[in-house]
Amino acid sequence: MKTLKHFVKTYCILMIALVTFATGFWLGRSGVIDAFGNVSSVINQETGKPDGVDFSLFWETWKTIEDKFSGKESLNAQDMVYGATAGMVDALDDPYTTFMNPQETERFTTDISGSFEGIGAEIGVRDSFPVIIAPLSETPAEKAGVMSGDRILKVDDTVVIDLPIDEIVDLIRGPKGTEVVLTVIHRGADNSTEISITRGTIDVPSLRWEMLEDNIALIHFYQFSADADREFKKAISEAIQQGMTGLILDMRNNPGGYLEVATEISSQFIDKNEVVLIEEYADGERKEHKSSGGNVLKDYPSVILVNEGSASASEIVAGALRDHNGILLIGQKTYGKGSVQELENLKGGSSLKVTVAKWLTPSGVCINKEGLEPDIEVELTFEQYEAGEDPQLSEAEKAIKELMQEDLQ
Repeated sequence: MKTLKHFVKTYCILMIALVTFATGFWLGRSGVIDAFGNVSSVINQETGKPDGVDFSLFWETWKTIEDKFSGKESLNAQDMVYGATAGMVDALDDPYTTFMNPQETERFTTDISGSFEGIGAEIGVRDSFPVIIAPLSETPAEKAGVMSGDRILKVDDTVVIDLPIDEIVDLIRGPKGTEVVLTVIHRGADNSTEISITRGTIDVPSLRWEMLEDNIALIHFYQFSADADREFKKAISEAIQQGMTGLILDMRNNPGGYLEVATEISSQFIDKNEVVLIEEYADGERKEHKSSGGNVLKDYPSVILVNEGSASASEIVAGALRDHNGILLIGQKTYGKGSVQELENLKGGSSLKVTVAKWLTPSGVCINKEGLEPDIEVELTFEQYEAGEDPQLSEAEKAIKELMQEDLQ
């Protein structure tokens, strides 16, 4: 039987343009000086340039281009600076550290506002290969047959295997109503498949919830947007008022978002001042993020659904709640995105998303490239999905009922 381990119809809405957003992300400058103390010590305070670094090669190349390039009449010096800066960042070989020129920065800011045009998928890197982290439910990508774990070979006629993620994103995104063709290899397949997708408008909710039988609340968590903690508190308040007896937190295909939001969500399950995650910087320094309190859900039987599309902030929450409360993880192994990015605003409207740390669970486990293994592993086949079946959710309901029964004994 053809299996599709990590494909599930959930509602994790995040645009393909936000590939590096789903990495554990916050705005501001906190932690940068400490994280890069070793680097800053070699910066010349008068010139702003690193001591002992010879820039003559750069200027020699610049002058040669100006003197000899056949199309020099069309040269744009500012674009050359942007290109050189992007090349410097690319040399770090970190797909989550990216330079954005003013136009890209403006687009990024617009994208995270909640509505945009694209195909509705999240991409990342796995074993140096561009892959689909999460096809987003009810979006053009999902409807066309894009699957979690798909390896991307081509976008239209462009081979993308060795391209930076942001360039792949630029090729895939586009105005509503236009078409893009992805050539992918589905998980477990031997041959590639061409998928034609008509781009559309993507709206980005944070979550939705419903009450199952026996008053078990099911909260589908799509992404950790800026207002997700407020939406989560509203949902659990409504569920408790309606007599909730247990909770299933569905974070399958949730690619992440803001660290602060992940901390606040975790705080609803655990006591105040408990460690939610640990940031570990390049120099070995560690910073603990602690819960703000609330723990209104601490005494409710709860389980968490995860799969390979569960990344970053969703892994933070899953790891913290398992470490502190022993909450079971059900489904498939998570993606393993355990690094933290910070957005730095640069001169002239440009910006830099820079990896400043890796994160650890409260027990000290590093998730980066490893992921979280589920306590109860359950596959979901494509045939089951097509038939409207969800054995992972069924297992979660079974586990909740067993926990509820234990509480009665």
